Amino acid sequence: MANYLVRRLLQAIPLLLVISILTFLIVEIAPGDAAQMYIDPDRGSDPAYIQQVRTSLGLDEPFYVRYVSWLGKTITGDWGFSLRTRRAVTLEVGDRLPNTILLSGTALFISFVLAVPIGVISAVKRYTAIDYTLTTLSLVGISVPIFWVALLLLQVFAIQLDWVPASGMRSARQNYQGTQAVIDIVHHMILPTIVLSLAQVASWSRYQRSALLDVMGQDYIRTARGKGLSERQVMYHALRNALIPMITLVGLSVPGVVTGAFLTETIFSWPGLGRLGVDAVTGRDYPIIMAVTMLSALLIVGGNLLADLAIAWADPRIRYE
Repeated sequence: MANYLVRRLLQAIPLLLVISILTFLIVEIAPGDAAQMYIDPDRGSDPAYIQQVRTSLGLDEPFYVRYVSWLGKTITGDWGFSLRTRRAVTLEVGDRLPNTILLSGTALFISFVLAVPIGVISAVKRYTAIDYTLTTLSLVGISVPIFWVALLLLQVFAIQLDWVPASGMRSARQNYQGTQAVIDIVHHMILPTIVLSLAQVASWSRYQRSALLDVMGQDYIRTARGKGLSERQVMYHALRNALIPMITLVGLSVPGVVTGAFLTETIFSWPGLGRLGVDAVTGRDYPIIMAVTMLSALLIVGGNLLADLAIAWADPRIRYE
């Protein structure tokens, strides 16, 4: 297992390098000039002053020189400064990353906890009214755009009914401490968590249903029943094997949750990494764009690695050497 971990980590290095090069190139060819964020409006018509600003930022250097310089500083922990706030990128990201992990991690956990029993019930009650109802709801959940659901829930439950907060992570006019602060955060998480979980629950439940039906048709399940095992024991063994592809799906779904958080965090004004990235793109804050992109890539690679480790734990027959 240790050799497998080292090998996977080494394989992630060239992948992250390619992602960084492509992101740096996209930023390079994007319209606009990063120097405009530093130019004094009163002196914006002075070519000598504009060139001085570009030189101080290193923008007059070739693309590959700036990339190597950025890469060297990033490896040493120097991610530069935000062009909009003038704060260190590490501080900007450090303030937002835990919020995104909290929201996305909660959404993943809730999605898994709900999708597995829904899929099992649908498989056990297949071709019944319950199965048809759950299947129909799953199709609706997969088909409805996430931004439409977010706006609908926001309009109904936050604006009209006023049951939950419409935006933010904490109540602006309150200074809660301890347990009250936790309850306040949970209250603000309800709508964005539902939005992030909806599509995952819909697709995962259908996948769980198909996986369980496939396992239930295997010869060893019929043999177990023929030996007189109870239906509960048979279902336990079948469900354990059916969870193996489900675990893989969860790991592969991490990118979807991370990218979905960009839109969800923006709609609900959740102070996370996704909203920080959207604000950086609209404000041409290139250091923040690079940092958010690379951290998102790290989360995706880490999610796939955790999925492989979970599969090895769930199925002792699988060994990574």
